[in-house]
Amino acid sequence: MIKTAIVGAGLIGRKRAESLISCGQSNWLAAVCDTNLDRAAALATAAGARALDDWRRILEIPGLEAVIAAAPNKFNAEIAVAALERGCHVLCEKPLGRNAREAERLNRVAVRRSRTLKTGFNHRHHPALRKARALVEAGGIGPLYYIRGVYGHGGRPGYENEWRADPEIAGGGVLLDQGVHVIDLSRWFLGEIREVYGQVRTAHWPMQVEDHVSMILRADGGRTACLEVSWTQWKNRFQFEIFGEKGYLLIEGLGGSYGIEKLVYGTRRADPETPGGYAGGAPDEEVDEFPGPDISWNEEWREFTGAILEGREPLGSGRDGLQAARIIDAVYRSARLNTPVPVD
Repeated sequence: MIKTAIVGAGLIGRKRAESLISCGQSNWLAAVCDTNLDRAAALATAAGARALDDWRRILEIPGLEAVIAAAPNKFNAEIAVAALERGCHVLCEKPLGRNAREAERLNRVAVRRSRTLKTGFNHRHHPALRKARALVEAGGIGPLYYIRGVYGHGGRPGYENEWRADPEIAGGGVLLDQGVHVIDLSRWFLGEIREVYGQVRTAHWPMQVEDHVSMILRADGGRTACLEVSWTQWKNRFQFEIFGEKGYLLIEGLGGSYGIEKLVYGTRRADPETPGGYAGGAPDEEVDEFPGPDISWNEEWREFTGAILEGREPLGSGRDGLQAARIIDAVYRSARLNTPVPVD
């Protein structure tokens, strides 16, 4: 168990606190900090923690070992750097900085201070995606060909007035909000992304950041990921498809408003007498559903603390967050130039 403080008592901060409590580590939540002290207190009380309204005060807590940075994007980098310099391990919510420059700084400090830096990529810990990853690693669908993904929601009344619509605070729109997740997942399955082509627009919401992005990511060997993320997806949707020589994997839903999490495993029928070795017709399918509560937050917390105690790089590391930031920067650059660009 690791003595921890949480900065940010909004939706994500609450999920992180609930994870500590669910994992039996509530006594090790030392403080919750938020500019709204009442909100911090409401979250801290459940774990018997201190409530603060200035994040700098958490750095004065004796024996503090880890900090969860769950504030709006603009502030997370500053909080994370200060915590790392203080000697704490850090779980920083996605995106790891508003751009690659901020993400690079976090990684440099983490390396210099020999601290664990993890990016909040909880989607890697959804059971359907973890099982899909295991099937790919076992060769279940053969060499990969391409990925197709859709992720979005429809916002809510007044969405244009929230901090996510402010380019100074958020750094960008849906690309940094939900796009970063499917970018990270694509890289997790395909490997390093070398080139991108993106189209970015503000289609509906009266805001200065994008609400819709279409992009193609190219990895080694010509493998691609075709992704669409949007705040104009009026009914919440998550769909991630992975295609290979032997078959495919389809992940749908994330629980809650996104629907029951489901994994479809399709396998082509082998036929050694047919050119290419596969018969025509519909593949065989196996369907797994995961109707329980969202366990990704608990599993990610266990991964973070396990990496600290074992002295290893966590799944969804600071480096993973940096690579996602570089890809995002390239998508914005591609959209400005209206041409494919390399990922720097």
